[in-house]
Amino acid sequence: MEEKNKKDINRRDFIKIVGISAATSTGLLYGCSSKGTTSSSSATGEGEVPTDKMTYRTSPTTGDRVSLLGYGCMRWPLKSAPDGNGEVIDQDAVNGLIDYAIAHGVNYFDTSPAYVQGFSEKATGIALSRHPRDKYYIATKLSNFSPDTWSREASLKMYHKSFAELQVDYIDYMLLHGIGMGGMEALKGRYLDNGILDFLVKEREAGRIRNLGFSYHGDIEVYDYLLSRHDEFKWDFVQIQLNYVDWKHAKETNTRNTDAEYLYGELAKRGIPAIIMEPLLGGRLSKLNDNLVARLKQRRPESSVASWAFRFAGSFPDILTVLSGMTYMEHLQDNLRTYSPLEPLTDEEKEFLEETAQLMLKYPTIPCNDCKYCMPCPYGLDIPAVLLHYNRCVNEGNVARSGQDENYAKARRAFLVGYDRSVPKLRQASHCIGCNQCVAHCPQNIDILKELHRIDQFVEQLKQGTL
Repeated sequence: MEEKNKKDINRRDFIKIVGISAATSTGLLYGCSSKGTTSSSSATGEGEVPTDKMTYRTSPTTGDRVSLLGYGCMRWPLKSAPDGNGEVIDQDAVNGLIDYAIAHGVNYFDTSPAYVQGFSEKATGIALSRHPRDKYYIATKLSNFSPDTWSREASLKMYHKSFAELQVDYIDYMLLHGIGMGGMEALKGRYLDNGILDFLVKEREAGRIRNLGFSYHGDIEVYDYLLSRHDEFKWDFVQIQLNYVDWKHAKETNTRNTDAEYLYGELAKRGIPAIIMEPLLGGRLSKLNDNLVARLKQRRPESSVASWAFRFAGSFPDILTVLSGMTYMEHLQDNLRTYSPLEPLTDEEKEFLEETAQLMLKYPTIPCNDCKYCMPCPYGLDIPAVLLHYNRCVNEGNVARSGQDENYAKARRAFLVGYDRSVPKLRQASHCIGCNQCVAHCPQNIDILKELHRIDQFVEQLKQGTL
């Protein structure tokens, strides 16, 4: 007991940490436009961050009282590696963000063996282990995507490693990760034929798993199949992608996706609580074009652009928690304001967001959610950075269609200068050799090779002035 208390933060130290340093509040400084509309204060909220007003939801299956804002641990802040070779997780920054989140009512933390190139669980475990175990819920996943981890032995090794990395003897929320990717064949290989799903059910009976569920991307047949066996497996929760664009327009953003209205409805009628991922559609709903930002700001001048999406996700009664991958302190603070407490959307506001979604769909962005499953690239490309730079410029009107465009010179300069600032030259699309290793790992089923080559060709045309 004495040893454990040494690891726990005492109240005085905790309060010091809550006043976190500016080092972890650095904003997204890069961008396509020099105006920086999508990353400036005009797109963020202001005001005090309450410590005692968080909205909570109670799980109908286990009675867990869960904060409506959940911390997604996919995008932990990074810093240069000590040896100068690449980047590593900034553990001090992670500790500070988690301490601040807990002090302001967040108690749900979602990670995976696949996040941050395999290091998220360890970093999350280090930060959380400094707090009493009953102050937080840990969610992690059996992320056996690669066929060489489908065997029972390899899957069990991954499962047990999660306990060690997270420094726990039970996991609050365990997920089959990304079911639907690879269709029924992958489901059978990863969880059914090897007996792993049966094993996880027994682990729940033994108390080493408190809640068992799955996250869904891709083939709807797999989603429907697992729900059809709910009476047998008794899913405690299911994690789905839900936001005000995907609610009715999922296939317009990505043909492999299914409308969130259907996904949520299937859970609600079975009494299965939903956990929400991608409430910002991979950040795209916080980085809208200038016209859409103005549209939202006109309605609620003091609220951030992102807060609209979080209010939408939180307004459904059968949602247990809404995950956000908060890399920076201002993101965490803004989301805390939104959910402390939640102001549910009115019916009129829901209609307003549906109109906003329809307007957004007129801008042809690439459906990259910056999950980094495609990384690391064996040839050093920063694939998400390339795709996201292109998306930013589309949103800001800086993707010229021809040299005859009225703003061609401005758009050309903004795209090229922003590209070099956002992506080091050696990591740009021009270095893609077409190995295609990244495509199979993308949960959004993006034809990454095609998009990289298209962007590279566009860049060359801009440089040569031949567009």
